[in-house]
Amino acid sequence: MLLRAEDAVLTEARATTRSVGRTFALACRLLPSAVRDDVYRLYLVFRTLDDLVDERRPGAYAALAAVEAWCDGGVATSLETRVLGELARRHALPRDALRAFCRGMRGDLAPSPLRGRAQASAGIVTEADLDTYCYRVAGTVGVVMASVLGTTGPEADRHAAALGQAMQRTNILRDIDEDLARGRIYLARETLERFGGSLEPGRRAELVRDQTARADALYDVGLEGVPMLRSGRRAIAAAGHMYREILRQIERDGLGARPGRAVVPRGRKLYVAARAASAA
Repeated sequence: MLLRAEDAVLTEARATTRSVGRTFALACRLLPSAVRDDVYRLYLVFRTLDDLVDERRPGAYAALAAVEAWCDGGVATSLETRVLGELARRHALPRDALRAFCRGMRGDLAPSPLRGRAQASAGIVTEADLDTYCYRVAGTVGVVMASVLGTTGPEADRHAAALGQAMQRTNILRDIDEDLARGRIYLARETLERFGGSLEPGRRAELVRDQTARADALYDVGLEGVPMLRSGRRAIAAAGHMYREILRQIERDGLGARPGRAVVPRGRKLYVAARAASAA
């Protein structure tokens, strides 16, 4: 019975990764088979929690509370904590990183500012605040992922966190218009003011250029840590470079000259992934 339940979770985890995290799913093909399914399981946990929060579903607070209680030594009471418990039998999951992830998710559940106002969400006033936010909601994912793949030293966590932060900053730039439509701005208030306070297409090029440079600096730090992974180096290198290519697409699209999301063509994405994996 337990085996059938575990098979169902793994099937859901694989399907979720392939349908929602398409770029990540491409990279996962390069993972060693010994860890690939555990990475799928971990992705399911983070994606489920993120979707609950992003869509503001009624069970979001309870799901986060269950994970926090599990991190503090409580029993598994939800699908997410049961999956984490299973993973913890094979990997030394960093529970402090999981707690920080939940804290970041709780920040996203805070009331949204009024639509159209140039006001950052989740108390993001300075670039340091934005770095903290990106660490909580994405850098922590990198740290936990590194624990599943295995690392060769304590410095690996810093690089894993930086790669996650870089990807989150990339998401923020890619999704500016979608977030605005939902009444959210994930940019530092001080930075918005420094560049004139406008996020209108055609009037945000300098701000986007500044934020792209900050993300690129984090990618440099994050990708430096790939050799510190015990397994999955090709997959993580491919994922990092494919995500970084979104920044290049934003530049090719004119740094926000037009509304909408920057999309890297699949052929270009595969080329970048292959080159990165080969170099790794």
